[in-house]
Amino acid sequence: MERRDKYNYYLDIAETVLERGTCLRRNYGSIIVKNDEIISTGYTGAPRGRINCIDKGSCIREQLNVPRGTHYELCRSVHSEANAIISAARRDMIGATLYLVGRDAVSKAYVEDANSCSMCKRLIINAGIEKVVIRNSKNEYKVIYVEEWINNDESLEYQSKGY
Repeated sequence: MERRDKYNYYLDIAETVLERGTCLRRNYGSIIVKNDEIISTGYTGAPRGRINCIDKGSCIREQLNVPRGTHYELCRSVHSEANAIISAARRDMIGATLYLVGRDAVSKAYVEDANSCSMCKRLIINAGIEKVVIRNSKNEYKVIYVEEWINNDESLEYQSKGY
C-alpha cells in the first residue's frame, strides 16, 4: 500500500472543506497548516448571517456574465483564503502553508490555472504565510512561495486572472 504524500493529504482536506462552499460558480477550500497542525480552514461563502447564493438561487456575476478574475466587488462571497486567514491568529500563520483547492460548482472539475486573486494575495502576504500549494488535479499541485509575489509586486497590481 502506498502512503499519500503530505501535500496531497492536506489538499484532500482542503477539498473536503470546499464542499461547504455556497458559490454557484466556483467553490474553493483553504486550510492553513503550520508544523503539521491545521491552524484554520475556510471556504467560499457569504459573510455570516447574510443570504448566500445557493439559498438565493442566483449569482449576480453569473447573471451579468462577468468574466473570471474580475469585478469581485459584485460577489456575495468571501474567498476561502480570506475566511481561513480571519479565523487564525497572525502569530500562528507566520511561516505557515496555505493549501487551496478550487472546483467548478456545476461540472465539479478542478479550476484550471487556479490561483489566489490579488486581494487574497495581499492578505496572504500580510498574514505571514510562507507558501501556497494549489491543486491542479487529483494528484498534481503547484507550490508557490509567497516571496515570489513580494518580489514581483507588479503582478499583484496588474493581475487579470484570479478565480
